[in-house]
Amino acid sequence: MTAAFDKLLIANRGEIAVRVIRAAQELGLKTVAVYSDADAQSLAVQMADEAVRIGPAHASKSYLSADAILQAAAHSGAGAVHPGYGFLSENADFAARVEAAGLVFVGPTPHAIRTMGDKAAAMKAGVPTVPGSAGVVSDAGVAVELARDIGYPIMIKASAGGGGRGIRVAHDEAELRQQFATATAEAQAAFGNGEVYLERFIRKARHIEVQILGDGQRVVHCFERECSLQRRRQKVWEEAPSAAIDAATRAALCESALRLASAVAYCGAGTLEYLYDDDTREFFFIEMNTRIQVEHPITEMVTGIDLVKEMLRIALGQPLRLKQEDIRLAGAAIEVRINAENAAKNFMPSPGLVTRLAVPGGPGVRFDTLMFAGCNVPAYYDSLLGKLIVHDSDRAAALARMRRALGELRVEGIHTTIPLHRALCDDAEVAAAAFHTGFLEQWLAAHPLAEPAAPVPASTAEKVPA
Repeated sequence: MTAAFDKLLIANRGEIAVRVIRAAQELGLKTVAVYSDADAQSLAVQMADEAVRIGPAHASKSYLSADAILQAAAHSGAGAVHPGYGFLSENADFAARVEAAGLVFVGPTPHAIRTMGDKAAAMKAGVPTVPGSAGVVSDAGVAVELARDIGYPIMIKASAGGGGRGIRVAHDEAELRQQFATATAEAQAAFGNGEVYLERFIRKARHIEVQILGDGQRVVHCFERECSLQRRRQKVWEEAPSAAIDAATRAALCESALRLASAVAYCGAGTLEYLYDDDTREFFFIEMNTRIQVEHPITEMVTGIDLVKEMLRIALGQPLRLKQEDIRLAGAAIEVRINAENAAKNFMPSPGLVTRLAVPGGPGVRFDTLMFAGCNVPAYYDSLLGKLIVHDSDRAAALARMRRALGELRVEGIHTTIPLHRALCDDAEVAAAAFHTGFLEQWLAAHPLAEPAAPVPASTAEKVPA
């Protein structure tokens, strides 16, 4: 049983830091934000009970520095560390160092993180997997040899993380040699770990994932999400539940996730990701994210379960409160990611000052964000500004609610992906859920977006009190 704690350090930034702070404070925990020089005035810093500087703007010297984070924990007297997503969240060595320092890591054990990074665990548990390498691949020469058996096209994927980073597709040997170096470099930059593995690329597949919670003794699932609308393998739009699968497939999919998570005595929140073939109704396990996901709110909306609070309760040593038979699906939810990017100019990053923010409201609408009017969006990190989430009785109603909420959402001073999502809401194929993981890039090629108006000058900024 994990020892209790009363102060939590959040080893992350942006909207997920804000999300964790809110959940912790509702449970009566004191919170400690960490920040780089670029985030000194961030919303998370303003909201937390304490804040500790951990280094300069570059992530390698701040949010990816285990030394700096552990020093901040010691300085603040925090008893636990929540890693959020990205950065060090799936770094088993970091989790081990947190535990060695006498702190609680809010997530699975280092052993579970390492085990779930290897598809051998899935194969042992009898969960179907996409053909690929048995483990990490050391160099391009080894990759070429393995690819002869696996077959092309082939994906090169980062073993230490997700979010679409460190993933490249090669269609032949020459491309594999070239892309291998790119994928390993990107994985090293994003996660501090350049290890990769290989996997056969399924040309038209849906991305469906299962949310689970475990306390090391028992595991439950919270049904599935579909994340097939992606650009360059980064999720853009997510839904719960998937409109593509029937009840029998849903039951088989969720049961396989439970079987695999139970095999490693999983503790905390985790997501098992699958590729699903519409034609054959087959699903293949591809990876487990041993952390909270960006898209977790849609699961919260359709189940009524606060996943972040449940993570914290488990870390506090409380047994899992939920029984599988009590977890029910209610309605449908959609989440769209609002990024600081100009989609009309090949998603060019658009950092800068947010001069105005108007957030939509009404029943079934939620906006998880790092923004406030007058905040600065730095150029050093992922472009995610926030997530607009809606819930309603069914998918058609949720889509109508999303269309209305996007009409109310206003972000001025920088470009965002709001126009993209408004266009997707009006697309007939999206309305019919007739998409796959390659759909969005094909759609973008066929539906060029109009150049949005220039951002409002910074001189009109309205600041909110800290």
